[in-house]
Amino acid sequence: MEWDVVEVHTEPPLALKVRFADGTQGQVRFEPSHLTGVFAPLKDLVMFSQVHIDHGALTWPGDVDLAPDTMYDAIKTHGEWVLR
Repeated sequence: MEWDVVEVHTEPPLALKVRFADGTQGQVRFEPSHLTGVFAPLKDLVMFSQVHIDHGALTWPGDVDLAPDTMYDAIKTHGEWVLR
Protein backbone atom coordinates (compact mmCIF):
# COMPACT_ATOMS: atom_id res chain seq x y z
CA MET A 1 0.00 0.00 0.00
CA GLU A 2 1.15 3.54 -0.59
CA TRP A 3 1.00 4.25 3.15
CA ASP A 4 3.42 1.49 4.10
CA VAL A 5 6.41 3.03 5.86
CA VAL A 6 9.67 1.91 4.22
CA GLU A 7 12.18 4.09 6.10
CA VAL A 8 12.33 5.74 9.53
CA HIS A 9 14.94 7.80 11.40
CA THR A 10 14.68 9.41 14.82
CA GLU A 11 15.16 13.16 15.15
CA PRO A 12 15.53 15.13 18.38
CA PRO A 13 13.79 15.67 20.61
CA LEU A 14 10.79 13.36 20.00
CA ALA A 15 10.35 13.19 16.25
CA LEU A 16 10.63 10.72 13.41
CA LYS A 17 11.46 11.26 9.76
CA VAL A 18 9.49 8.77 7.66
CA ARG A 19 9.30 7.77 4.01
CA PHE A 20 6.38 5.84 2.56
CA ALA A 21 6.25 3.30 -0.26
CA ASP A 22 5.08 5.93 -2.77
CA GLY A 23 7.99 8.27 -1.90
CA THR A 24 6.01 10.64 0.32
CA GLN A 25 8.18 11.89 3.20
CA GLY A 26 7.51 13.86 6.34
CA GLN A 27 7.92 14.17 10.06
CA VAL A 28 6.01 12.68 12.97
CA ARG A 29 6.31 14.80 16.13
CA PHE A 30 5.23 13.73 19.60
CA GLU A 31 4.20 16.49 21.98
CA PRO A 32 5.06 15.49 25.58
CA SER A 33 1.34 15.69 26.44
CA HIS A 34 0.69 12.74 24.07
CA LEU A 35 3.13 10.46 25.87
CA THR A 36 0.60 8.95 28.26
CA GLY A 37 -1.05 5.56 28.49
CA VAL A 38 0.33 3.12 25.93
CA PHE A 39 2.76 5.81 24.68
CA ALA A 40 4.22 6.60 28.14
CA PRO A 41 7.27 4.32 27.65
CA LEU A 42 8.33 6.49 24.70
CA LYS A 43 9.31 9.26 27.14
CA ASP A 44 12.49 7.23 27.57
CA LEU A 45 14.69 8.28 24.64
CA VAL A 46 16.39 4.88 24.54
CA MET A 47 12.97 3.27 24.10
CA PHE A 48 11.93 5.94 21.57
CA SER A 49 15.03 5.20 19.50
CA GLN A 50 14.03 1.52 19.23
CA VAL A 51 11.39 2.34 16.61
CA HIS A 52 11.33 -0.09 13.72
CA ILE A 53 9.10 -1.00 10.79
CA ASP A 54 6.85 -4.05 11.03
CA HIS A 55 4.66 -4.80 8.02
CA GLY A 56 4.68 -1.13 6.97
CA ALA A 57 3.86 0.29 10.41
CA LEU A 58 6.07 2.06 12.95
CA THR A 59 6.41 -0.15 16.01
CA TRP A 60 8.23 -0.15 19.34
CA PRO A 61 8.85 -2.95 21.83
CA GLY A 62 5.77 -3.71 23.90
CA ASP A 63 3.41 -3.64 20.90
CA VAL A 64 3.28 0.16 20.70
CA ASP A 65 2.56 1.23 17.14
CA LEU A 66 1.15 4.00 14.97
CA ALA A 67 -1.56 3.68 12.32
CA PRO A 68 0.29 4.15 9.01
CA ASP A 69 -2.80 5.23 7.05
CA THR A 70 -3.60 8.08 9.45
CA MET A 71 0.06 9.12 9.53
CA TYR A 72 0.22 9.05 5.72
CA ASP A 73 -2.91 11.21 5.31
CA ALA A 74 -1.61 13.86 7.73
CA ILE A 75 1.86 13.97 6.15
CA LYS A 76 0.47 14.01 2.61
CA THR A 77 -1.75 16.98 3.54
CA HIS A 78 0.43 18.92 6.01
CA GLY A 79 3.96 17.55 5.62
CA GLU A 80 3.92 16.39 9.23
CA TRP A 81 1.81 14.60 11.82
CA VAL A 82 1.82 16.13 15.28
CA LEU A 83 0.57 13.88 18.07
CA ARG A 84 -0.78 16.09 20.85
